[in-house]
Amino acid sequence: MFEWIAELTATYERLTAGWPEWAVTVAGVVLLLAAAWIGDTVVRRQLTSSLRLIVGRTAGRWDDALIDHGVINRLSHVIPAIIVFFGVGLVPGIDESWRDGIRNAAQAYAAFIAVRAVAAALTAANTIYERRPGARRRPIKGYIQLATLFAYCCGAILIISALLGKSPFVLLTGFGALTAVLLLVFRDTILSLVASVQLSSLDMVRVGDWIEMPKFNADGDVIDIELHTVRVQNWDKTITTIPTHRLITESFQNWRGMSESGGRRIKRSLVIDIASIRFLESAEIEHFRRMVLLSDYLAEKEQALSDYNEAIDADTDEAVNLRRLTNIGTFRAYALNYLRRHPQIHKSMTLLVRQLQPTAEGLPIEIYCFTTTTAWGEYEAIQSDIFDHLLAVLHRFGLKAYQLPSNDVVEALVPAVSRDSRGLS
Repeated sequence: MFEWIAELTATYERLTAGWPEWAVTVAGVVLLLAAAWIGDTVVRRQLTSSLRLIVGRTAGRWDDALIDHGVINRLSHVIPAIIVFFGVGLVPGIDESWRDGIRNAAQAYAAFIAVRAVAAALTAANTIYERRPGARRRPIKGYIQLATLFAYCCGAILIISALLGKSPFVLLTGFGALTAVLLLVFRDTILSLVASVQLSSLDMVRVGDWIEMPKFNADGDVIDIELHTVRVQNWDKTITTIPTHRLITESFQNWRGMSESGGRRIKRSLVIDIASIRFLESAEIEHFRRMVLLSDYLAEKEQALSDYNEAIDADTDEAVNLRRLTNIGTFRAYALNYLRRHPQIHKSMTLLVRQLQPTAEGLPIEIYCFTTTTAWGEYEAIQSDIFDHLLAVLHRFGLKAYQLPSNDVVEALVPAVSRDSRGLS
């Protein structure tokens, strides 16, 4: 190789014999740059095309990621730096200080190319990892970004040291006094790193989780977890960006448990007008006895009430001394049996029909159960169908749902009140 270089140098000297010194130098520089460009183009095209053919024949997918992210393509750009570094010594007429400066610049360029290749390799590693089945449970994108940041810092040190012609260790010794400044500059990065480790180790958030964080107006699916930020796509398709460390210091709600359980909770109340609550008459009981959902309940309840009433020593002619069936209790039993037989209500999860504290509006009857699906649209349809049915059968039990009077009702009452007032006067 050295003999070939010597012959090339001798040939160049013969061709430029008799030229002015500056012309010889300019021609040498032009030839060096042309050699660097040709070397870059040939190596990049040949190496990339050859590797693509090889990768296309392999069964593994990790090498595809290296090609797709341009790792090999970026590494090929180091060829011009090598040609310039070694070729500048062959160009005649260049001062030694200029030679050293050009070599330093070539070293700095090579360091820059190496750092970019390392960054691309780290991105490719993340892509390869995300293809694994359990990657959503333990994302490493934050660690990849931290490693990329560290690589760029190291590259910056190497580039500066190459341009100055100093050892990298000389620069590192001067960083001790800048520690406090660096901690202040990278405060958010350090906090985000700690938060990323905690989020990953405790499995608090994954890509695809539905989280709710009212402080940041976030209510939707996590679409990306990075070192500094977590991006959430809200249900209205807007994007909310949350600092990673705020997920550790602030409270948020993760709905993953609901999704994994296979059931979504229904917790909604019917407010019953208290004035419509009363005891059932015998004819009503006979009517309800023909209902499939109430026949067993009425048989058991009547037997229990009969045993109780016979056991007490009281005047049985007085209704208040006896336990009797009520329309509200019978309705609760009907609603409970209706939910138990509903094909889209989870039977192995909590299922309740209960009374809540009476309010000025009436008596809330709460439906507490879980659907067999967690899909939003299906869940809303099931919930609506259940309450459609219960509202429609309320009148069969002599019950009324509370509703604030409408404007029409108020306007109809005002003339009547006015007439009564005039009659009294």
